Amino acid sequence: MNQRTNADRKSERLRQLVAHDHCALLIQEVQEGVVGPKSGFPALASAVAEVGMIDHVAQVAAIARTWGVPVIHCTAETLPGGFGSNHNARLFAAARKAGLENLDRSDLARPVPEVGPEGTDIVLPRYHGLSPMSGSPLDQLLRNTDVTTVVVVGVSLNVAIPNLVFDAVNRGYQVVVVSDAVAGTPVEYGSQVLENSLSLVATVVTSDELASAWNAAP
Repeated sequence: MNQRTNADRKSERLRQLVAHDHCALLIQEVQEGVVGPKSGFPALASAVAEVGMIDHVAQVAAIARTWGVPVIHCTAETLPGGFGSNHNARLFAAARKAGLENLDRSDLARPVPEVGPEGTDIVLPRYHGLSPMSGSPLDQLLRNTDVTTVVVVGVSLNVAIPNLVFDAVNRGYQVVVVSDAVAGTPVEYGSQVLENSLSLVATVVTSDELASAWNAAP
């Protein structure tokens, strides 16, 4: 009985966290040049395929749209000539070497078609840094819309997802991470990041648990 009561409490808390009127879905870097067939990061693209991440992201996005939850594609893009781009970490050099020093709105910058954008989806590029909370106007846009909970999906659990989660927590947001709609490389390492780091600061749920909560949320 106690176990069932605890489960009920957990479900109720999740429903309150992701209530449609104060929640937004952030899709982090689910882009052609990052996780698509022409990915400049083949190990990451392989991990994404192994865990079926893109299908789960598409599922979460479809349900979010059904309930009017804002769907925001947080993309990494490059201004002409690489203006303002970072050069202070190996990751940025690897992206340029992989051919991701692409122009704004190029094929490589677009979200993969399985996840959108559709209808009222928002594509919000960042041109510097590792997190849309600090590298784009995302934070202020969410505050202007009275969003207090962000649902995070995408890549990668190695760098960008933890950076986004920590930035959001530091800014006072409640954060929900969808465990089967994120990926890292190796896959086992991504699971360890979820279990040993992100679960300490965010609510970690599956896409099915999130769907149930959204379908039952007020």
